[in-house]
Amino acid sequence: MTNRLDVRLDAEHRQRLEELARENGVPISEVVRRLIDGAYADILRNRRELAVEKLIRLNLEDSPDPDSLARELEGAHEPGGLH
Repeated sequence: MTNRLDVRLDAEHRQRLEELARENGVPISEVVRRLIDGAYADILRNRRELAVEKLIRLNLEDSPDPDSLARELEGAHEPGGLH
């Protein structure tokens, strides 16, 4: 199901949006969806980068092997596991 969203743009932004749509051969609504998806992907990437930086700052000497870590995570997120 889709929902309607009204957005007010000045002439310059409307023109840019129309140009993006023409260049990509898609409707304006598709351009907006793609821009939202791209911005959201950027947010998720930034969150992952921050998580990695936090892990690095923990300075763990004995990191678990990937298989053990995967089993621990799977167990923690199964029904009845830790949440």
